[in-house]
Order: sequence, then C-alpha cells, then structure tokens
Amino acid sequence: MAYKHDYDKTLTRLNNIIARLNSGEALSIKELAQEFNVSTRTIQRDFNERLVSLYPIYQDKKKWKMQKGFKIEKNSSVEDMIVLDILEKLTDGLGTKFSTKAKQLLSKIKNDHFNPIYAKLNIEDITTSFSQIAKLEDAIKEKREISCLYNFGDYCHQLDLKPLKIVIFEGFWYLVALDARNDKLKKYHLKSIGNIEIKENEFHTTKKLEETLENAINIWFEKDVTPFEVILELDEIATKILKRKPISSTQSFLKEYDDGSSEISIKITHEMELLPLLRYWIPHIKVISPDSLKKQFKQELKKFLQKLT
Repeated sequence: MAYKHDYDKTLTRLNNIIARLNSGEALSIKELAQEFNVSTRTIQRDFNERLVSLYPIYQDKKKWKMQKGFKIEKNSSVEDMIVLDILEKLTDGLGTKFSTKAKQLLSKIKNDHFNPIYAKLNIEDITTSFSQIAKLEDAIKEKREISCLYNFGDYCHQLDLKPLKIVIFEGFWYLVALDARNDKLKKYHLKSIGNIEIKENEFHTTKKLEETLENAINIWFEKDVTPFEVILELDEIATKILKRKPISSTQSFLKEYDDGSSEISIKITHEMELLPLLRYWIPHIKVISPDSLKKQFKQELKKFLQKLT
C-alpha cells in the first residue's frame, strides 16, 4: 500500500540520519537528498520541522552535526526512540495509521519497568475504524471524491464528499469535508462513517480554505466567513498559561501590564469557537470586544448564576 511505503521510507530515513549524527558524522543536505532519492526541501524539512526541536543539532558550514558531549542512550533501539520523540511531529505528515506503531511504543509508558514519562491520552479510540481511515487518507492525499454511509444516531444517509482533513478536536475524531453537490463545509464524526468508496472525480482546494483549517480552534469553525477579531483581557494566571499554550495560531499579545495581566487578540469565524474556552477560564478572562460576543457571554453567565439561586 502507498501509505506503508511512505511510512517505512520516512522512518528509515530519519532513523538513519539521527543514528549517524549520534555517531559523530557531519551530514550535508544535498548529499542526503541524493542518497535517499528525495528533494533537498524534504531533507531540510526533516531537520527544521522534525529533528531540530527534539535533539541538540546544529548547522556548521552547511553540514548538520550533533552537539559534542550529547549521546542518545542505547537502552532501546534508536528507531523506537525516534518514533516516540517525534510522534506529534510526524502524525500530521504521515497520517492516522501511524498511530498503530505509536500506540505500541506508548504502551511502554504503562509497563512494569521504570519510565520517567507518563502521558494520559484522552482521545477517542478509533482502532476499529483503521480500514475506513486508510481509504480516507488515500482520498485526501489524492484529492479524490468519496461516497460513504453516515450513520449517526437516528440519522443515516448516503453522502458524496470531498474529504479535506482528519482532525481531532477535544478528544473526538472528525472528517472535515466539502459536500460534493454544493461545496458547503461539513464536519462528520469519524467513527460514524462507513462503506467508503473512492471515486475517480478529483477536486482542488484553495489557500484560503487551507488557512481556515489550520487556524481552527475547534469543530465550530466556518468556511467562507471572514475571520473577525476578538480582544480578551487576561489576569496574571491566564496570561502565564496562555503564553505557554496559545489558544490558536492567530493569538497575539497586544498589551502587557505590570501586575501580570494582559490583552490578547484572536481571530475566529464563529462565536462557538471561543465560548467553550471562555466558560473554562471563568473568572480569569474578560471579553473586551466585539460587543456581540461580550453580550452573549454575559447572558450565559447570568443564566448560570440564576440556576444557583
């Protein structure tokens, strides 16, 4: 299968590169591209997006090196360490089936042997849907339409879709797609999709749509809606945390005050992208603008307080 070939090829290349750096070699982008029969851009992306943030490596006279004195421990295979360390980085590029390998490695965290790492992954289990997800991945990569059966609660319907992305929001898996009839943006619970058939029809996406998907905070984002700015006031606690973990890629700090509080700007396409987060951060966040969101948030707070009396 094409996906498995890509997975093996990428993992083998990364394994080879980090092992050679670990042994003291200095590696050239151009030479690695020729060796692995890929573009120099692919090798550069391996370093910049996957390895440089995980290992103390640096460029010296156009060659990549491992910092002196640093060595990867040999208590497990280099391949296993790489898969575990770059799980988040690789998942986006390699697709959902990568989680089958990752799950095997992450299970080591919970065995009887000492391990200083503990991770609780509160994500919906989709292991029974791998065969359907593999088809979706192929259709997304090839930009080909699909037909499928969507069975969600009492709703059961045959759909024709242009699949865009498989996403996780708040622990649940979704397929984001365009309705093949009218190009309306739709979101579907992934495990409720079945009987997938990949069609010959090809489709194209726009840069604007790709940006919308990248900037989405949760499943409430909208297509063909001009993002609008929300300005929030954060107290000291919220400021510290949201500096470390921004709400979205559009977040920017507008003002920072001596008491530790701040004002930030975020762009969204739908009020519900932000309302659940505002509820979570009570009483540490205040809406400054727009007035429509400020009013809606106040009304929710009043209803809640009325229930307490």
